[in-house]
Amino acid sequence: MTMVHETTLHILNGQAMYDFFKRTNFLQGEIMIPFNEAMCFGDTTDKLFTREFVEIRAKVHHVSPEQYTEITINPIKPLLSKGFTHIELWFDEDMFCQINILSILAWLDKNGHSKPIDLHIVGEKFEPISKYTLMAAGYYELFIDVLIHKTLPKSIHLVPLKKGVELYLTYLNEDSNLTMYIKKHQNMTEKELVYSLIQNFKEYGLGDVQYLEILRAQRSKRLKTSN
Repeated sequence: MTMVHETTLHILNGQAMYDFFKRTNFLQGEIMIPFNEAMCFGDTTDKLFTREFVEIRAKVHHVSPEQYTEITINPIKPLLSKGFTHIELWFDEDMFCQINILSILAWLDKNGHSKPIDLHIVGEKFEPISKYTLMAAGYYELFIDVLIHKTLPKSIHLVPLKKGVELYLTYLNEDSNLTMYIKKHQNMTEKELVYSLIQNFKEYGLGDVQYLEILRAQRSKRLKTSN
């Protein structure tokens, strides 16, 4: 009988976490990859990590498909190779991270990953806070409901993901607390407002690039309606 060699792949939410784990030797000797995306922002497709996906997401991030491939697809090639028996995810509990988790779980589900997956929720300083063990089955359907049809599924068992999805489906609404805050602070410069949004809306986990686009879209909408 041949022995199956157990190999673990750790998927981290982004370059900053990857660099921190490397610097602190947190998962020394383990195979780690960063997921450099912001799936909670902009258009996508259910054909995850394909050429079509690359072209759509490159437009969202205002980069060429080649640049996008270099930044996002190349680092996750170990995942796409399907050469790992065990997957561990390391992500924050904010909306940004939870929608990234959903995207990875959807890909794993679509590609028939049938082994338990460990999800580590980390804090602001990347320290582990809680751990969940889950199966990928059902997450592709969940991804389609949430990111393609923009509908809230009947049930989401994972507590941080449920909260993340609820925020994702409402954060750009005209009456969301984020939109209302931007409307209320029209007198602030872009730089001041972006900094203020990062400080005041940590549950979203968005960065300066996303906030800048959101507030510019809001302000141009306001200009159009006032003319």
